[in-house]
Amino acid sequence: MPPTSHAEERSSIIGVGFLGAGPVTQAIHLPSLARLTDLFDVAHVMDVDGDVAAEVARRVDARHSTSLEELLADPRVDVVAICSPHKFHASQVIAACRAGKKAVLCEKPLAVSGEEATEIAAVSAETGVPIIVGAMHTFDPGWLAAERLMGSLPETAHTLRSSIVLPPNARFEDFATEVIARPSFPKPDFSDPAVVAATLEGGILGLAIHDLPLVRRFVPRFDDLEMLRAEVVEPFGYVFLLRTGGRTIELTAAMNATWKPEWTFEAIGPDSQLTVTFTPSYVQAGSAIAEFTASGATSVAGPFGHNGYEGEWRRIAGIVRGTDDAPDAATLIDDLRFALAIVDGARSRVLGVAA
Repeated sequence: MPPTSHAEERSSIIGVGFLGAGPVTQAIHLPSLARLTDLFDVAHVMDVDGDVAAEVARRVDARHSTSLEELLADPRVDVVAICSPHKFHASQVIAACRAGKKAVLCEKPLAVSGEEATEIAAVSAETGVPIIVGAMHTFDPGWLAAERLMGSLPETAHTLRSSIVLPPNARFEDFATEVIARPSFPKPDFSDPAVVAATLEGGILGLAIHDLPLVRRFVPRFDDLEMLRAEVVEPFGYVFLLRTGGRTIELTAAMNATWKPEWTFEAIGPDSQLTVTFTPSYVQAGSAIAEFTASGATSVAGPFGHNGYEGEWRRIAGIVRGTDDAPDAATLIDDLRFALAIVDGARSRVLGVAA
């Protein structure tokens, strides 16, 4: 067989277009892709702020624009990465699918309503374009090893716990890159129940949602969800306590500049326990470590050579090249519906009315 030419090697590189050039693109995805130049090339960067789009594109020698349509029409873009504000996700996922791209990576959440989720499911089925949601923990080799270790625990677990302690995102963003045009947010008025409800929704759809697909591994049905506690932790964080599917679920988070980062997921059964310790968000090295204890013996898996951010891009490359299966669209939609059910439960708890 003749050797592969340089031109053939370049033609197999997958072109990526970014919708949104904010901190997630700058500090998460571009550093990840910089380690995967044998698989990907950043072809196009779009942002409504033309100066930001131009500067981020300059860093990676890509084309830039302020137009969704221009990016989708770019023949060099094989995969669209959607890193825009939440409210635009559904419409942009649908547009990218209808544009016939090879895959779509959408940052979480995939949508912000059940109606949007239903429309995405229909368009995905119609077009056949695979959709990947950027819940990076589901692609972390430490979590994938945990799934192989835990045996019957998904059927026997009684308590599921996601515990997150992080400094503000800006600290890790600055470690990763020099962020351009970081958005600022006013201090919320937590004396207003509507503000509390909105803050809790942001915590669910922006932070807790990373681990909700892991929780769903143990809670395939959630039609009996009962929210027992929903509180804001200042300066930013949350405490949720809920029951569904016969399981107690604890979701806690605190972002405070003085505390040591820690991110763990636990599943506890009558005679076994799984603990997965993840690297903090925005950290670009090292996988999760999984520990599974049963019958007095503990098995440990990890750390592995890459984390979930890189894992999701490796999965995309496999999907585009036909060596990996795409995530099941129905599972992604149910993961989103689970998150939205928790949002509804929190709003009802805080506001005292049905969401």
